[in-house]
Amino acid sequence: MNSIHMSAECYPVAKVGGLADVVGALPKYQNKLGKKTGVVMPFYDNKFTQQNSFRTDHNSQVDLGDTSYDVEVLQLTNNDLGYPLYTVKIPGLLDRENVYGYEDDTERFVAFQKATLNWILQFEKKPEIVHCHDYHVGLIPFMMSKAHKYESLKNIPTILTIHNAQYQGQFSFEKLHYFPAYDLSHSGLLEWDQHINPLAAAVKSSWAVTTVSPSYLIELRSAANGLEWLLDNEKGKSIGILNGIDTDVWNPATDPMISKNFNGRNIVSGKRNNKNYLCDKFKLDPNKPLFAFIGRLVGEKGAELLPDIFKKTLENKSTDASILVLGSGDPAIEEALRSLNTAHKGNYNTFIGYDEQLSHIIYAGADFLVMPSRVEPCGLNQMYSLRYGTIPIVRSIGGLKDTITDIQEENGFGICHEHTTIEDATQAIERACELYHNQTRFKKIRKQIMQIDHSWDSAASNYIELYQKLIEK
Repeated sequence: MNSIHMSAECYPVAKVGGLADVVGALPKYQNKLGKKTGVVMPFYDNKFTQQNSFRTDHNSQVDLGDTSYDVEVLQLTNNDLGYPLYTVKIPGLLDRENVYGYEDDTERFVAFQKATLNWILQFEKKPEIVHCHDYHVGLIPFMMSKAHKYESLKNIPTILTIHNAQYQGQFSFEKLHYFPAYDLSHSGLLEWDQHINPLAAAVKSSWAVTTVSPSYLIELRSAANGLEWLLDNEKGKSIGILNGIDTDVWNPATDPMISKNFNGRNIVSGKRNNKNYLCDKFKLDPNKPLFAFIGRLVGEKGAELLPDIFKKTLENKSTDASILVLGSGDPAIEEALRSLNTAHKGNYNTFIGYDEQLSHIIYAGADFLVMPSRVEPCGLNQMYSLRYGTIPIVRSIGGLKDTITDIQEENGFGICHEHTTIEDATQAIERACELYHNQTRFKKIRKQIMQIDHSWDSAASNYIELYQKLIEK
């Protein structure tokens, strides 16, 4: 491998959010462009690892303080993903069902990072680039450049991609003994606000920093959960590269998960078939505009406002819409969304949880996708919806701002609003209903958005160009 992606998530192996989709697609497109790259991630005891075969590439041990753990690096035996996939198995730490949510997550991810570097040490030919994704692997650039054990790796360029700066993985300096030996004068690279902060350490120690959209890079300088000054200070080595989507997976013409395949020529019948499927399954009226929300029910997504947004929309006779929610997260938000089912039966329904196939059918069958996000570093959902002819309703923030142009502008194709408020979101839905009832314009826009190219081709090329600049330094 010329380059290695390190991540806690990778679709289809383990997915919590958009991080998995990016890490599962970017290396595939880089390989298509001739850049040999692979993915290294933790081994989880989940459906994917249970149903696929792996072969052992490396055995070793990793220490966390006085405790030693066995390590097995396993390679996926088939190459259906389009790149080599390696998983680091550490019994007792990583071999669990879930990616996050354990009290010892700090220990789990520190051990993963050390075990991965121990594996790379024994490579006869070292990688040219190590590409780290989010804080879970944020200590890699520091350890490669400052730890005595990994001195032979210090000249390998490291890149940090920030997918979401709200999560930084802070922990106490009491756990410093987990680290490999290094000159303690460099401890300032680890410290932020009197804690070890893996994301801050990666920003300081990596050769380059990227964000998943140009607008998000700018926004982080004023809203980065405490790292604003640091990201502004390091702007000279930072660049925003807009994510793409895997157009092989997200293709309405070939998608095996939807009820009827379609393209730009048969979009009307194709979307109608998928909409009918959804409306039949969730007892909704297929003759009304269908609005959908897909995602995590958390504050970043503006999800705590959704119950009031949807209640106000459903009580507004002029909108006369159907609404479908697919998501999970905050239990209070889940319950508030469920509570709308009885009062608005026939116009509203929810699926609390996550279902990959259902998400595809919703993208294919819904008329509009609602995204009132407070924070959206890039956003992939709006790109998926465009691909399937579903018009996004978005707050103009981060990657949503970079990808969606309001219908009031020249060649506009989406519905945009400025603030994450009940009023702004419901007004945007009202505008969407007006567009829906102008079927000539609605169908024209729907056909237009299916032709927008948000594939990984451009982004993969931009990353390869960045790699080459760092290699030539």
